[in-house]
Amino acid sequence: MAIQQDFIDYLIDQMSDFGEVYAKRMFGGVGFFHEGLMFGMIGADVLRLKADAVTEYDYKAQDMQPFFPYGDDRSMPYKEVPAGVVEDKAQLASWTTKAFEVALRSKNKK
Repeated sequence: MAIQQDFIDYLIDQMSDFGEVYAKRMFGGVGFFHEGLMFGMIGADVLRLKADAVTEYDYKAQDMQPFFPYGDDRSMPYKEVPAGVVEDKAQLASWTTKAFEVALRSKNKK
């Protein structure tokens, strides 16, 4: 099922307190970018943000799961965002900032 543009627009609006965000359709999903770095995505119709060891606790505390797109035990470094966070612009801005920082750390490791 295709991801509806209304959902993408809603998420961009919800992330607007973080800063300028744009979406790009890719591989049946959608990537969210800021300053050219992908920090989030819609996968399996769910908003997920980039996570690493620094931010892992935020997701575990909410019992959020990693994304397993391949049908096996390989995951991507994106975690599901709790619905309550998505619905609260201020909270989502905080989580989005952390996800962007993860993207920056990942870029700097390369």
